[in-house]
Amino acid sequence: MLNLATDTGPAWLESALGALEEVILDHAHCEKKAAGSAVQLLFRYPQHRFLMEPLSRMAREELAHFEEVLRLMETRGIAFERQRPSRYAGRLHRAIRGGEPQQLLDTLLCSALIEARSCERFQLLAGAVNDAELASLYRGLLAAESRHHGMFIELARQLASESELRDRLAELAGIEAEILKQPADEPRMHS
Repeated sequence: MLNLATDTGPAWLESALGALEEVILDHAHCEKKAAGSAVQLLFRYPQHRFLMEPLSRMAREELAHFEEVLRLMETRGIAFERQRPSRYAGRLHRAIRGGEPQQLLDTLLCSALIEARSCERFQLLAGAVNDAELASLYRGLLAAESRHHGMFIELARQLASESELRDRLAELAGIEAEILKQPADEPRMHS
């Protein structure tokens, strides 16, 4: 269960399929950002021993995915370059409360939702692209994204009761669903 409040609509898939090179570039950036975010949490919360190994493993895995996408881009002649990021994560992170442990709890839950949305969209792309290599890449990443989603939920359980976690996750999922209703400038993994 991915804990998303809404499914991605057909308009996103149509837009993504019409701009696959841009979506692939964004995907590479997303993998790099996910690794960086995991490392950032390691530095920000050294007092929370329970975060260390899971986030360290995740950072390495996300960097391996980044390298995999870079190789795909190279074989297709897609340049890795700067790209204006989508506003999705920034908007979602605005819902993070201040003060601890709420800030860490919300950060972990937002990360879980981002991973869940990635998982859902990889599944959509894998089923829709007319490209066996790309479909295989997306299918191959589904398990990792789902596992990362679950890892963030499990880490959050260290900080809150089950009812508090469930309520806050549902609240953040509702916010995430509202963010997706806002028009995007360009197709992105999270737009």
